[in-house]
Amino acid sequence: MPTLLVVGATSDIAEATARRFAAAGYALQLAGRDKAALAAIAADLELRHRVAVTVHRCDVVEAEDRAALLGGLPVLPDAVVCAVGLLGDQRENETDSVAAERVMRANYEGPALLLGSLAEAFAARGTGVIVGISSVAGERGRASNYVYGSAKAGMTAFLSGLRNRFGKTGVHVVTVLPGFVDTRMTAGMAVPPALTAKPEEVAQAIWRAVERRKDIVYVRPIWRWIMAIIGAIPEGLFKKLSI
Repeated sequence: MPTLLVVGATSDIAEATARRFAAAGYALQLAGRDKAALAAIAADLELRHRVAVTVHRCDVVEAEDRAALLGGLPVLPDAVVCAVGLLGDQRENETDSVAAERVMRANYEGPALLLGSLAEAFAARGTGVIVGISSVAGERGRASNYVYGSAKAGMTAFLSGLRNRFGKTGVHVVTVLPGFVDTRMTAGMAVPPALTAKPEEVAQAIWRAVERRKDIVYVRPIWRWIMAIIGAIPEGLFKKLSI
């Protein structure tokens, strides 16, 4: 039975992903900050899918927690999905360096360091799949979310480098770019329904990416074209727009 480690496992996307893989017979390792919430998700998964599930408390931005997670896993998983993320408040991030640091560490520093360590372990074994959930917000800095976007840009670049480093080995790296997703993170935001995916769509996209060894996944393909257009706008014009 293959095993999947889900980091940030209490998020809507992570929980949907855990359910998709459990339905396919994967054993699960759920990691996150709220062990009680993890235990509740694990109990439901075990009941519904009859798969083995272990829970591991881990705040991914803390080095000690990352080390404890890696040292405490019952087995090295076959694949890992990192769904850790923090949107934060852009206006607060502009004036409060502590808040900005929290967003940057949660979206880039912690996940990248954890996935880097797992990549080394996978490489030593010879196989493994790493799935990092980044964001289209990382493809161009915008006035409305550049703190979050800059951290995701770092995450996208890190995953790209990792993928190319291990490109000739049995270690595969997937970058997932969901676009808008209907989750607790976007609750109350005016997101366009036609561009907004459900967590289950993201989970299915991750499943296909792992099965088919895809490199970069836009959950809704239209986002590839939207970001290509946004990226092509000259900087002089872009700074005059309210995008």
